[in-house]
Amino acid sequence: MSSERRAPLDRRRVADTALRLLNEVGLDGLTLRVIARELDVKAPALYWHFKDKQALLDEMATEMMRQMTAELTALSAGDWREALRLMMGGLREHLLRYRDGAKVYAGTRFTDLSYAEPMEAGLRTLTDAGFTPPAAARAWFTAYSYTIGYVIEEQAMGPDPATGADGYDLDARGERLAAQPLAAQAGYEMFRDHQAGFEAGLAAVVEGIALTLRER
Repeated sequence: MSSERRAPLDRRRVADTALRLLNEVGLDGLTLRVIARELDVKAPALYWHFKDKQALLDEMATEMMRQMTAELTALSAGDWREALRLMMGGLREHLLRYRDGAKVYAGTRFTDLSYAEPMEAGLRTLTDAGFTPPAAARAWFTAYSYTIGYVIEEQAMGPDPATGADGYDLDARGERLAAQPLAAQAGYEMFRDHQAGFEAGLAAVVEGIALTLRER
């Protein structure tokens, strides 16, 4: 018998394994059975820790948040506009590290309070800049929702940031939309250079926040 002992199976280990597999199989291919095979256990063993796939996604999103916490908290100081841009840019960067990362993250319920420190720091930057607490909450959630939505679309359109594969054929799209030239040309703005597109959209969101929420 081997003297090596297998690491105990716990929620953190399962979530870490699931995140590692995510880049290989994507969200649709990530099943408890696939994870169990990677861990060399029977699938029912995972149900001691997660009642269903959604519970696992909640833990995966929480683990992603744990990885972000220190960095996002550090980015929250300074001018509120720049702080918001840096925090949302940092969130996008972390989500892009995983195939379908934004889909995993969206709509999940965190299993611990790892999200609280960066959120508190971001809201504090806004209230220190003159936002009321309700306006700060709305400003933060608006920028956050834009970021999550943008990355979901970005990852769906490709190329896959984890592998560089696929991507939208914009020339073929333009040919299909030859009778609608504005719509055809729009594709090159919307689906090429995601980094520039994200920053331009976020800048518009931030300026809209400044006009509609800061003095509310």
